[in-house]
Amino acid sequence: MKSKIKQIIFILVFIFLLFVLIFLSHIVFMPILNKLFFENYIVNISTENISDVFEIDKIVLFSSCASDTNINSNNTTTINNLSQFTDIAIFINNSNEEYTLENTLKSVAIKDISFNTMPNLGTPHLYFKGLTDFAKYSTNEENILENNLVFSISSKDEIDYSKPILFNNCANPITLGYVNSNIKTNYTINNSESSIAYDGSLLKRCNVLLDDISCSLSFTIYIENNLGEHFKCPAYINIPLESNFNSIYDGSYTYIYNPDYEFYKY
Repeated sequence: MKSKIKQIIFILVFIFLLFVLIFLSHIVFMPILNKLFFENYIVNISTENISDVFEIDKIVLFSSCASDTNINSNNTTTINNLSQFTDIAIFINNSNEEYTLENTLKSVAIKDISFNTMPNLGTPHLYFKGLTDFAKYSTNEENILENNLVFSISSKDEIDYSKPILFNNCANPITLGYVNSNIKTNYTINNSESSIAYDGSLLKRCNVLLDDISCSLSFTIYIENNLGEHFKCPAYINIPLESNFNSIYDGSYTYIYNPDYEFYKY
């Protein structure tokens, strides 16, 4: 009888110690292993990216406004589908005046499109925008982007800028169009106050606060070069509406910045 009790006690102690060991492994050892794994991961990324091949060194953003209008007989105008738009030009620098298999494009794609901050008014969408239509309001439902955009790559001297085509030497920028539509509709303004300009000043005429149409979005640009190496770079865009000196209320607002977003090899 006593031997059986000893066996049971031994088994219970063994089980207890096993649970303690498992608990300690999760609390003590796993963080150490995770830290080592993360450090090795960072070292590998750094090793792969000793030589910077591609980077985003300039982004140009042009913001304005457009609408459909009806001029009424009582000296008023009805604003329909008041839309704020921002055209985006992303310039990729391939870091060398001499073009090689390493720094020329084989394929480019935009993926993982996400609206991080949604506007309080309107419905935002991201489109492919032809370079020749940059800074002009235009929407084409065929060009609306749900989650990705794949570019064609060309080595010819001329391309069709209305289509998603990039020169293989990064000579032309990636051009996109952000449109926040139906900010206001069926909104009537008095023509006698002042002449109507069909630009960003309409937002002020229609009593739209800029805070209500602020928006931020992000996406990842993927590149394959002609050596078959793969790179990617996340890009973050805050839709620009104002600065300390001017705003979209003045008609349009242009913002140029140099983010130094580097592509890393994966």
